[in-house]
Amino acid sequence: MRFGVLGTGTVGAAVGTKLVSLGYAVRMGSREAANPKARDWAAGQGARASVGTFADAAAFGEIVFNCTAGTGSLEALGAAGDANLRGKVLVDVANPLEFQKGMPPSLFTAAAGDSLAERIQKAFPDAKVVKALNTVNAGVMGHPERVPGETDLFVAGNDSGAKERVAALLREFGWKSVIDLGDVTAARGLEAYLLLWLRLWGALQTPNLNVRVVH
Repeated sequence: MRFGVLGTGTVGAAVGTKLVSLGYAVRMGSREAANPKARDWAAGQGARASVGTFADAAAFGEIVFNCTAGTGSLEALGAAGDANLRGKVLVDVANPLEFQKGMPPSLFTAAAGDSLAERIQKAFPDAKVVKALNTVNAGVMGHPERVPGETDLFVAGNDSGAKERVAALLREFGWKSVIDLGDVTAARGLEAYLLLWLRLWGALQTPNLNVRVVH
């Protein structure tokens, strides 16, 4: 299976590296095909890793990961192209964090009462948007063992088949518990959780943390 990863930051590198380690072909996309960070990443990953523009990566991937900064996600996906995303599972890892007033950040979706994932689904109605992985640090995404004990990940989206594919992939990442929260509107809670997650990071002095749902 081939994957497109949009974004060259720590999240994109973490997701792309994990996918390559599992034996998948991955193309990392950015605004410029010659992006130095993307080229450096690919050079360290071997033959299964390649780079290109957002459109190149989206066209290449059978499943596409949005690992861009939330403030630029819609622009990046627009550059990726509706035709390149049509009918594909689009895993939205981004968070709508707004840093204009400094730390701690706020959510730029708060006033509208929606979520970034919903905005993406509305902008690209033929893509199968699944919110996932946004509730853990990049270093934990592909290494759940970095948090002691068994903890939970979540998925949300309108297409049940797409969520099942993403949950199966997350289990390949090493996650044993993946909870389906329902349709894409559940992304409102997943994204809002980041406000608590950031406070926990400050209180515990480590980003290697996660939650376990007990019932």
